Amino acid sequence: MGVHEILESLKAGKISVSNAKKLLSLYSIEEVEGFAKIDINRRIRRGIPEIIFAETKETEEIKKIIKKTLEKSNSVIVSRLKKKDYPKILTFAKRLKVKIKTGKNSSTLLLYKKPIRSHGGKVGIITAGTSDIGVAEEARLVCEAMNCQCITSYDVGVAGIQRVFPILKEMIQEDVDCIIVAAGMEGALATLVSTLVDIPIIGIPISVGYGYGEKGIAALASMLQSCSLGLSVVNIDNGIAAGGIAANIANRAIRKNKK
Repeated sequence: MGVHEILESLKAGKISVSNAKKLLSLYSIEEVEGFAKIDINRRIRRGIPEIIFAETKETEEIKKIIKKTLEKSNSVIVSRLKKKDYPKILTFAKRLKVKIKTGKNSSTLLLYKKPIRSHGGKVGIITAGTSDIGVAEEARLVCEAMNCQCITSYDVGVAGIQRVFPILKEMIQEDVDCIIVAAGMEGALATLVSTLVDIPIIGIPISVGYGYGEKGIAALASMLQSCSLGLSVVNIDNGIAAGGIAANIANRAIRKNKK
């Protein structure tokens, strides 16, 4: 549908104002000095805020994209921010509210102007080990940016399998809509959790391990080969994708429950 057709359909009463607003949002692109095109209304269309992949960008480019995005929306996520750029971006964003996930080599920031309310669905996030926490926290930031409430518990892997049962019991009682499981080594925790609950599971293979199958390859292969139904898998260390999928599932569930 073109812009004229959308407006004619609205005038004729064929579509609602909210549908017209959603369709028109497809045409909203903000250009930043010829090097970036920001999909400002992605949040309206898909529920996902603008996410800047900072690892391959120059500091000034990151600043300009943040500035342009926040002129049109309340929040932006800066993913995989290099250690050398971290203090510069924090200084640049000193008037904003910031939530931070700091990893060994990079950080992920959620920058926002007004408080983000947790009126969406509920997402559970667990990790097999402490080495998996950085990526899990990246997923948590995305979920919170998408208005979800997160229930987390870390270091509950199969090396001490009894640790996982209390948190799964809590998540079931809290009626979470989706569970993210981050696991390195052989990645077995994702399959285990999937066998125990009737909740969608998103597995994140983590690049923790050594020898054959290092850098998350064994965890990825294990999760992809899982015989337990109800488990989906994102790419190695991709907390951003896991958070976006989980929050969309959770928010869709809460919308349906309100009808």
